[in-house]
Amino acid sequence: MTIDTSIVEEGEELARPSQAPATGVVTAAPRRSSRGPRKFLFLRNSKAITGMAILGFFLLIAVIGPYIAPYDPSARSDDILQPPSWEHWFGTTHLGQDVFSQILVGTRGVIVVGFVAGILATTIGVIVGVTAGYVGGLGDESLSVLANVFLVIPQLPLIILIAGQLPTVGGVTVALVIAITGWAWGARVLRAQTLSLRRRDFVEAARANGERTWRIITAEILPNLTAIIAAGFVGTVAFAVLSLITLSFIGIGITGEWNWGTVLYQAQSQLALQRGAWWWFVPAGLCIALLGMSLTLINFGIDEFVNPRLRSTGLNAKSLRKRGIRPRIGFTPVVYEAKEDRS
Repeated sequence: MTIDTSIVEEGEELARPSQAPATGVVTAAPRRSSRGPRKFLFLRNSKAITGMAILGFFLLIAVIGPYIAPYDPSARSDDILQPPSWEHWFGTTHLGQDVFSQILVGTRGVIVVGFVAGILATTIGVIVGVTAGYVGGLGDESLSVLANVFLVIPQLPLIILIAGQLPTVGGVTVALVIAITGWAWGARVLRAQTLSLRRRDFVEAARANGERTWRIITAEILPNLTAIIAAGFVGTVAFAVLSLITLSFIGIGITGEWNWGTVLYQAQSQLALQRGAWWWFVPAGLCIALLGMSLTLINFGIDEFVNPRLRSTGLNAKSLRKRGIRPRIGFTPVVYEAKEDRS
């Protein structure tokens, strides 16, 4: 049997890989991202990591502070108005009390009141805001009026008025007063976001499938409000801490318990600044500033996590700095590739 050689040659030519025409364009193979899936974007934010590290330090001090305090914060001694030393790291007061022990013991009161007030205020805000935004109608109007009333009332004077009328003021009492007066802002924000979500396709689909109202709210709406709820909680904790310190500084705070505001109150009433006893009020002020900074950094991290523009800028911060671009807070950088001068 004879085989036609022309057929064999034609088959070999078809089996060869086809070559692209000789043009000046080179097609590059698709590159795979070396970074892999971008998980835990919030934990990759430097602001959030720094804020959580500082907050974690204060949480640790709040737990173990009373146990590692070298002295009883209320115990008196003969070392009156002594500057910082190896025996008294933060110096002593006019009664010989150890300032370092007062700071350690007082951290627990600040953290407990701040977080209890933040949890209660956030819970009230979520219930009122989400209910008003999803239900609508008369219920929405009634809850909105209630929130507006609390928004227009000055919060700090109201807290001072309520706390001043109570016979005894404890940590839980101050947290309740702060929570009752600090939930309205978060409720308004959640109501506005819920109004936007309740007409989305996935919510309408769940409603068309016969899902119950509580199931739609908990499974469809609340997961999309997690970042806003977290940001509101952090802001409420910061407000609660500052409110507690303000109440203690003016003498209406918690009686019989130590916190940073109590230290500042005693330093101010005993003219520590005029006496040159800077160690009496500087440590408490630094602790307040550091705690406030940590909460602010966490809030910035949440904002960058939610906002797509800020998120892309934060993830590409190193590459932008290598190209000489330093993004500023409040500005979204727009990068243009330099065009080749063909002239």
